[in-house]
Amino acid sequence: MRHGQAEAKLKELNIALEALPKPSGNYVPYTMAPPIMYLSGVTPKREGVLQYKGKVGQDLTKEEGYKAARQCIINHLGTLKTALGDLDRVVSIVKMEGFIQAAPDFYELPSVLNGASDLLVEVFGDKGVHARSAIGVASLPGGAAVEVELIVRFE
Repeated sequence: MRHGQAEAKLKELNIALEALPKPSGNYVPYTMAPPIMYLSGVTPKREGVLQYKGKVGQDLTKEEGYKAARQCIINHLGTLKTALGDLDRVVSIVKMEGFIQAAPDFYELPSVLNGASDLLVEVFGDKGVHARSAIGVASLPGGAAVEVELIVRFE
């Protein structure tokens, strides 16, 4: 990917990245063990405000869950931009773990997490294709509908 390509794609998608959020606990937003970067779980916040709360399949639709997962990746892209200076330093998205606060009878967890996966592929192309796990949970911090962690290879 040539320099500036990922950020040009974000501009085309009308996505503005926010500054790195302050952690809500005793941890850091990311750690680097070059060439690997581990990103802590993020929830679907915008300007510090949680956008999607509740259980997918009960309080929220599958489509709202998809949007929540997408917002998590927008937040991760902001972290990557802060940490790396240039999103085109991303070599590959290695692995994603997505946690979905889901109703007990909601089984479409992969469809929700596609909101995150689809955006990574839109922004990074083949470098955005990744391994992943979609995990249903009873609750998440602040009542968030989705939380996403990433492992990224960079140069």
